[in-house]
Amino acid sequence: MLDRPEIVCICGSARFVDEMRAVNRELTFAGIIVVAPGESGEPVSDEQKNVLDALHLRKIDLADRVLVVNPGGYIGESTSREIAYARATGKPVTFTAPVDA
Repeated sequence: MLDRPEIVCICGSARFVDEMRAVNRELTFAGIIVVAPGESGEPVSDEQKNVLDALHLRKIDLADRVLVVNPGGYIGESTSREIAYARATGKPVTFTAPVDA
C-alpha cells in the first residue's frame, strides 16, 4: 500500500487535449496525482517537440501507471512509443477506449 496518492501519467494524441483535460480533472478529484503532456497552445518546432517527447518519458518514470486517452481506439506514433517505453519499464498501461490487439 502506498503512503501517498497514486500517480498516473496521461498519454495520448494532442488532438485529444479536451478529453485529456477531462480525464485529468476526473482523476484529480478522485485523489490521484496526475502528470500530463505539456501544452503549448500553438504549433511547436521539431526541436521543441523533441524536448516535450523526452520530458514526457520522464513523467512516465514518475508515475505508478499510465492511462492512454484514445477516443475511438486511436493511438498515434508518439503515443505508441510512450506505451512501449512504459511497458519496457514495467508500468501498467490502461486505455480509455478498446484497442486492437
